[in-house]
Amino acid sequence: MAEVVAVYPNRVKIAVNDIEALAHDDLVEVGSYLKVYDSTESAIIAIIENYSIELRPSKDGQLDRIYMIEAVPLGIIDRDGHFERGGGGIAIPPKTVSIALKNEVQKIYNTVDRKNRFHFAQLAQDEEVDVPVDGNRFFSRHIAVVGSTGSGKSHAMARIIQKATEIRDEEAGQQYALNNTHVIIFDLHAEYRSAFPEANQIGVDSLVLPYWLLNSEELQDLFIESNEEQSHNQIAILKKSITEGKRLSFSGSDERKDLIHYDSPLFFDIDKVLSDIKDKNEERVTTVTAAGKPSEKAGPLFGKLDNFLTRLENRRNDRRLDFLLGSRAKSTKLEEVLRQFTGYVKGSHSNVTVIDLSGVPFEVLSLTVSLVSRLLFDYSYYFKKSNAEGRSETPLLLVYEEAHKYVPKSALSKYSSSRNAIERIAKEGRKYGITAAIVSQRPAEISETIFSQCNNFLAMRLTNPDDQNYVKRLIPDSLGPLTDALPMLSSGEALLIGDAAVMPSRVRLDHAHPPPSSSDVLYLREWARPWHDVPFEPLVQDWEK
Repeated sequence: MAEVVAVYPNRVKIAVNDIEALAHDDLVEVGSYLKVYDSTESAIIAIIENYSIELRPSKDGQLDRIYMIEAVPLGIIDRDGHFERGGGGIAIPPKTVSIALKNEVQKIYNTVDRKNRFHFAQLAQDEEVDVPVDGNRFFSRHIAVVGSTGSGKSHAMARIIQKATEIRDEEAGQQYALNNTHVIIFDLHAEYRSAFPEANQIGVDSLVLPYWLLNSEELQDLFIESNEEQSHNQIAILKKSITEGKRLSFSGSDERKDLIHYDSPLFFDIDKVLSDIKDKNEERVTTVTAAGKPSEKAGPLFGKLDNFLTRLENRRNDRRLDFLLGSRAKSTKLEEVLRQFTGYVKGSHSNVTVIDLSGVPFEVLSLTVSLVSRLLFDYSYYFKKSNAEGRSETPLLLVYEEAHKYVPKSALSKYSSSRNAIERIAKEGRKYGITAAIVSQRPAEISETIFSQCNNFLAMRLTNPDDQNYVKRLIPDSLGPLTDALPMLSSGEALLIGDAAVMPSRVRLDHAHPPPSSSDVLYLREWARPWHDVPFEPLVQDWEK
């Protein structure tokens, strides 16, 4: 019926002369699972990659169809029924080949410890087969969700987060409204508000991100043009003025005041810094001539800081940057900043915080992402450090939507602060209970350091060859047939690969309820309607704000 005719390091070749007998009234197709038994009573689980049909003459002069199937091994079931991904080779001689039945495939997926099972997808070939992952491994290791526009990335990420907020401790013995999930979403296109109506929604009008929490790199991104002739002088005077400003505003002991430096997360008055720099730019010094008479001349920085001052004043007076440089930023405390991002807003706790970045000017987008990411990393670090048992009791998931827009491979200095902040989370976050979920339609444009730290992948439809090759190169498993399907996946389908998955699988994700507002505009439906009058006045008022 079916016989193994060749075994290679990464695939098995099988000749089938009676496909119906092999199928047992089930479908056999590319993507179906096979069991290949050997003489040790172990069985390789393999996925069909491709098949061909050979016509061979039979004894009666007719032509027999021989189906030549090539399958890629995914793992081994031992004689006790335990599944292990990868594993050794097949013992010689291989004995029998059969289709892995639905209940057998489900048993394999159910080898995930029941307490750790996290469900959000079904097998694409058979949606009655549930595909759980190990929730601890899924969320404690970084996640990558990639796919072209319209492939369903936002829906997938929204459903995963919704499922996370629904889990409960069965041993708690009590009902509770909120579990201890903490998710922060960097939402570039205001898509997630509809998916999380009860979330802590932070828009540019309510966002408070004090300038005095910026570190040296971020301050220089905001105020310094590195290609200017006087940039070295600008950096020196900015550092000196800010450090003095922090010491001036500090009310603690002199001993602690002496420890204050440029990067200390302490308040300083931006207007005082602006005034000090203006004084330096206009400074004239008195000297004594050879004749002993006093003489006044231009100071060392006289007139050299004009461009710098103009840039500082423009930033300070830009109303779009009020969330960063406005009056609220001066009066807000660090605790209030941390509370707004972690869901601990007084009187209104929330599992999910959606930071709507659609109103943030693009020139400070990377800086904004950098500062929030760095603050949350430091929060996680100090929380674990201060915990008596050294535990991370409020682990965070940071979802970076459209990550290619603020952590690209580009060497431009304006991206350096955000890239450094997210790379630090990618490399060190797991130790402190802070995980990144990188969501992007252009994975080939993202910092490779960040992607290489991701241990779990949801690869949705990708049509760009560069992106396909990039993802294939990063995926840890050698999975030719699965990754070759990237350009052909339908919306909502994904390749689930990584440490948390029992075995690499092509899955269909559950629909998000409610969904994010990321669906395509239905042009024909809208154009077919009667003429629609536009209320321009409120539109313009909102625009002008």
